[in-house]
Amino acid sequence: METLKLRDDYIKLGQALKAAGLSQSGVDAKFAIKDGLVKVNGQVEIQRGKKLHEGDIVEFNGNQIKITV
Repeated sequence: METLKLRDDYIKLGQALKAAGLSQSGVDAKFAIKDGLVKVNGQVEIQRGKKLHEGDIVEFNGNQIKITV
């Protein structure tokens, strides 16, 4: 499991996928999220602007990212 450090209080889901290198662009992230391919804390998430906070875990394409401070 990889970690992604927060610079602010939160990061949006689409930005997190791009920052972690799981998506090549914001457009790719948008479609992956809209298609229901991304999970946040074990639940399918379809909101690209979902705010992620410390401790949240994102799953996509067999990869996991943990949000840390």
